[in-house]
Amino acid sequence: MNRTVEKIYPAPSFHWVGNGFRVHNFFPSNTDIGMYRMSPYFLMDYASKHEFPPGNEPRGVDVHPHRGIETVTIAYHGKVAHHDSAGNSGVIGEGDIQWMTAGAGILHKEYHEKEFTSKGGIFQMVQIWTNLPKKDKMTAPKYQELTYKEGNKYELPDNGGSMHIIAGEYMGIKGKAETFVPTVLFDAKLNKGAELKLDFPEHHNTGFLVVEGNVTVNGNNKVEWDHFVLMANDGSDFIIKAETDAKVLILSGEPINEVIVPYGPFVMNTKEEINQAYEDYRSGKFGHLE
Repeated sequence: MNRTVEKIYPAPSFHWVGNGFRVHNFFPSNTDIGMYRMSPYFLMDYASKHEFPPGNEPRGVDVHPHRGIETVTIAYHGKVAHHDSAGNSGVIGEGDIQWMTAGAGILHKEYHEKEFTSKGGIFQMVQIWTNLPKKDKMTAPKYQELTYKEGNKYELPDNGGSMHIIAGEYMGIKGKAETFVPTVLFDAKLNKGAELKLDFPEHHNTGFLVVEGNVTVNGNNKVEWDHFVLMANDGSDFIIKAETDAKVLILSGEPINEVIVPYGPFVMNTKEEINQAYEDYRSGKFGHLE
C-alpha cells in the first residue's frame, strides 16, 4: 500500500545558533510534528544556503553539554569542525557526517573550519538530534566519523544518481552508522528524471528534506527546495521523482514510545533526570573542554 503525504512544510523563519549556524527548525518547534511525530528523531535544524564573508573570528557554537541524545551533523557546503570532551575532533566537508552519541554526558563545540572561515563562502548543513531510549540514555559517549568517500552507496539505474546509505539498509546495502533503534538516514543525489522507490514499515515515522532542486512524491505532490515532507503512517512504499537535479535527505525510524522531558541541551524522560543532568554538568562529570 502506498504511503501518502501528510503535510509539506516550507522552511520556518531562521534563527542563529551561536554566530555560525543560521538555521530553520523544522521540529520540534513546529507543533504539528512536536517531540514525538518524527521519533526516534527529536530535532531537525536546517542551515539553508547562506554566504559568509571572509573573516578572522571563529564562527560557531562554543562549549556546551549534551545528555540523552545523539547529534548527527551533515555538511552540504562549507566545512564544519568539531571537538568534544571525550577527545574526539575532526572536520567534515561536503557529504560527510559527524555522528556523536552524547549518552551519559559530553561537552561539545562545533564551528566553521578555520580555512573556510578565512576564505568565506556558501555554507549549508543539517543537524539532527536522535533520541535515545530510556535504557540507553546513560550509555558511554562515542563518536562515529562517516565520510562520504568511504560510505556505502547505492547507484540508481540509468544514471539516475546515487544515495549514501548512512544508517539502515537499502537494496541490500547497509549503512555504517550504529544506532540504538531501527533507524534510516539516506542522503540522495538525484539526476533530473530519476525515480527513487522507498519502502519502510508502516509504523515507522518517515519524512524527507529537499536540500536542493524540486521533486514530486507519488507522482502528484510537488515539493520545492528547502521544504520538509512528513509522510503519513498509512502505508509503506512511496516514490520520489527528481523534476530537476535534486538532493534529498530521507529519515525514517521506529518510534520510541516513551515520555520525553527536554530542557536546553538535555533530552531525558523525567524532570528529576533533567535536574540530575544539570547537577552532573555543574560538578564536572561531563569532563573538561576549553
